[in-house]
Amino acid sequence: MSAAYYEEVTNHCPNAQVVYDLFHVLARYGREVIDRVRVDQANKLRSSVVERKLIKGSRWLLLRNRDNLNLEQEVHLQELLACNQDLMTTYVLKDDLKQLWSFIDINEARQFWYGWRKRALDSNLEPLIRFARNLETKIQFILSHSLYPLGTNLLEGVNNRIKVIKRMAYGFRDDQYFFLKIRGAFP
Repeated sequence: MSAAYYEEVTNHCPNAQVVYDLFHVLARYGREVIDRVRVDQANKLRSSVVERKLIKGSRWLLLRNRDNLNLEQEVHLQELLACNQDLMTTYVLKDDLKQLWSFIDINEARQFWYGWRKRALDSNLEPLIRFARNLETKIQFILSHSLYPLGTNLLEGVNNRIKVIKRMAYGFRDDQYFFLKIRGAFP
């Protein structure tokens, strides 16, 4: 999602269609919205040690997918969301944002985006409003996923495997052997 990456792609591959993946958009949402709202809410509760501790220790709980929570974490999340409307709003909108990657019709995806953006702007949560406005300038790269349903998960896995080979390759005498090892890892 960085401007430098976009510039390199458009310079070297002018016909390429840029597609933002779910992981990177949600990672940014987590940093810019969930973390900020969580910290703001914790700061408001300086006088209540118990409630403040509940919110301060909830970062990973709010970032994780609900499907990956055990029963104890699910109960903790329910308690947290029930006692804090702002965290509930950011959490629900995070889950709704994920749906943008499920559309195969770009017009349906666009309509869904307009609804999501309106709810984000109406939330009165400054980090969420800022995120929605920022995302609006790049929404075509998310909507293009409905035309080109790509994910970076395979590419991330390949890059990770190459990094492992590179670490193990310490002492290889030539690049040719290194590239042979990479080719051998992906027959």
